[in-house]
Amino acid sequence: MRILAIDVGTGTQDILLYDSEKEVENSLVMVMPSPTVIIAGKVREATSAGKAIFLKGGVMGGGPSSRAIREHLNQGLEVYATPKAALTIKDDLDRVREMGIKIVDDAGEKVPAEDYEEIFLQDIDLKSIESALSCFGVEMPEVFAVAVQDHGNSPHESNRIYRFKIFERLIDAGGKFSDFAYKHKDIPEDLTRMISSSKTLYGKEAVFMDTGPAAIFGALLDPAARQPCLVVNIGNGHTLAAIVKDYRIVALYEHHTSSLTGEGLQEQLLRFAEGELTFDEVFDQGGHGCYTRGSTDFDQVKSVMITGPRRSLLMDMEEDLKDSKLWDRLHFAAPFGNMMLSGSYGLLTPYLPGKVDEQ
Repeated sequence: MRILAIDVGTGTQDILLYDSEKEVENSLVMVMPSPTVIIAGKVREATSAGKAIFLKGGVMGGGPSSRAIREHLNQGLEVYATPKAALTIKDDLDRVREMGIKIVDDAGEKVPAEDYEEIFLQDIDLKSIESALSCFGVEMPEVFAVAVQDHGNSPHESNRIYRFKIFERLIDAGGKFSDFAYKHKDIPEDLTRMISSSKTLYGKEAVFMDTGPAAIFGALLDPAARQPCLVVNIGNGHTLAAIVKDYRIVALYEHHTSSLTGEGLQEQLLRFAEGELTFDEVFDQGGHGCYTRGSTDFDQVKSVMITGPRRSLLMDMEEDLKDSKLWDRLHFAAPFGNMMLSGSYGLLTPYLPGKVDEQ
């Protein structure tokens, strides 16, 4: 079996071509700029050229692209968008219009600007991936696994609050890998970014997950992981931590990486593992929140697995960490020898060596 796993992050998209006939370590991999970074570059090019932009396509990740679009507007340049593409910026189209973006009907209403750049929004660019693989004589597989960060469609509520309601529901359902993974027909209608990726892969066998849980399950494939385990994924955009018992996520914490210091993260991780950190405390700091099902006790944690491209946030604190309760259980996870592919490996958990039946 050949499966293409695509983990779409804020800074990079991490792509792994798994072949069950080969050793996992011989999987073909690409770590490339994320779609939102690529779109941001296209928007900035239009800004420099003084052109209006017309956004088409579907819902995709924001962050860098949304900031570039706002800067384009700040320069006095026009932005047009179809309703579906506009939802990338805000879940509420009225709020999108208030920003100065003009919504153009999907049916083909003419863009009034004389000179504009058309930009297609999508998280999964199959043509580009296929082109890259074909340069090396590699054919695309027919099976896919995709991770995107989906806050859920929440036009009248904070998407940070809504995101944690989704997590609460999945943890309460059991917190297993299968609770976080969806096939095409199983994706809840409020997970609009995931549905948009599903439409890109229409007709192909595929599974979809959120990037956070994908990285958590991937880090568990490192041989040093012993449960109960505190797993921390320090990503370019978000930092997510989980407590995992018997391959079930029982607690989650998420913050914006840019808002964290090494000292602050260390302190919050310990309090999270002790069950002392509250949702309101994290949320009021601008983070997403935290949720714990049942009770937790850091003394019962057997390993602390750190992964993610911004893991230097803790690695650079080695001397301070030596005096921390984290130190004697801390490992920098690199499943199958590759830290950047934790999310991609996590997507493939049911197929990889080291999985257990409970997953």
